[in-house]
Amino acid sequence: MLFPESRPALATYAAQTPVWSEGYDVAAARADARRVAAQEPREEVAQVADVDADGVPARLYAPAGVPGHPVVVHVHGGGFVFNDVDVHDASVRRLVNRTGLRVLSVDYRRPPEHRFPAAVDDVGTAAAWAARELDAPLLAHGDSAGGNLALVDALRHPGRYDAVALVYPFLDPTASFDSYRTAADGFDPREAAWYWEQYASRPEDLTHPDLAPLLSDRLGTLPPTLVVTAEHDPLRDEGEELARRLARAGVEVTATRYLGQLHGFWRHPQVFPSAEPLMRQVAGFLRLHT
Repeated sequence: MLFPESRPALATYAAQTPVWSEGYDVAAARADARRVAAQEPREEVAQVADVDADGVPARLYAPAGVPGHPVVVHVHGGGFVFNDVDVHDASVRRLVNRTGLRVLSVDYRRPPEHRFPAAVDDVGTAAAWAARELDAPLLAHGDSAGGNLALVDALRHPGRYDAVALVYPFLDPTASFDSYRTAADGFDPREAAWYWEQYASRPEDLTHPDLAPLLSDRLGTLPPTLVVTAEHDPLRDEGEELARRLARAGVEVTATRYLGQLHGFWRHPQVFPSAEPLMRQVAGFLRLHT
């Protein structure tokens, strides 16, 4: 059952121009997202600095009084195509203040201008920079497409992260799970297909484990992992299948489904009361592994 706060959000989503529409203006949609995000309230954080992480732009946040470690590598969602460090600024500030940890928000290259594997390569480069220049243990966090990228970087580099937290990760280009047919409230499967089409450089990429991590043979190499899903989200079943596969592979995994919620709720605490408890769950999980 959809919770009451989700119903007005559905009406907002329904009024938007679908991304798969002919002539859809990606640049205008990105600009609109930045405009909306700029109006969100922002919590104070002791230090915020834009940095060059070996050629990858990123934003480093630090709370007051924190010694040298550790660092959360945050990878933003947005279907690979949308959002950036500015759009996620308010959410990352909340993450910093709830964890009491430094956070490096990665401004990875996006398709269709830069297709696979540009985004995940950038995440890997920024994480390597953080480990070296900040001399710190690393934790990974990502939502939606950012969850895909954070997961893939952890799979590419076993041992890099002490823990991984994934919020409704975007994992399956085949859209083969039942939730694409039974739980696609506010996130049309055609939208998901469009994102994969923008991200992949060629059809063969859709079966590459660095793009479709459910196909990876390295799942057992992951550190303790949190996987969060939303009940009314087409990505629900693939996230929960990831959790099951991790458990079978011997990974210490925690999996939580948030009832009544839509895809994207984590980033909007003014709309979804469950967003703050989720933020605190993520923060608690990350702190547990520092």
